[in-house]
Amino acid sequence: MKLRFLLVLLAGSLLGAERPYDPKANPAADLTRAVEQARKEKKNILLDVGGEWCSWCHRLDQFFAANAGLLETREKNFVFLKVNFSPENENKEFLGQFPKIEGYPHLIVLDSNGKLLKSQETDVLEEGKGYNLQRFSAFLAQWAPKR
Repeated sequence: MKLRFLLVLLAGSLLGAERPYDPKANPAADLTRAVEQARKEKKNILLDVGGEWCSWCHRLDQFFAANAGLLETREKNFVFLKVNFSPENENKEFLGQFPKIEGYPHLIVLDSNGKLLKSQETDVLEEGKGYNLQRFSAFLAQWAPKR
């Protein structure tokens, strides 16, 4: 069990928690791969829209890194994908298929077929200068796939 937990943490670090938002990435192609993976692994998809310019986006990365149980929940239930929004690349065409985003980071939950389940401003998940573990855990639990 401990080995599995360490592998989940390592996977989270390699697949998103530490990975920067990439203005050169192709989110449509990334989403196609995420849908394939989500179908195979019976997971939903969690898009984290933000940019390297965004202090709250970095706080979100740090929040996942500091809360191993939350990271494990995310990795168990979601294919996690960062989508860049920055002056270098606003990804207008890709993000245009989703509800309008008012602030960053912004979370979008899709089912394993890529269908929109939830578009979530993260301000309701904040507390002080960070995020609220109980509210964030409840959000992930609510939008995890039903098994």
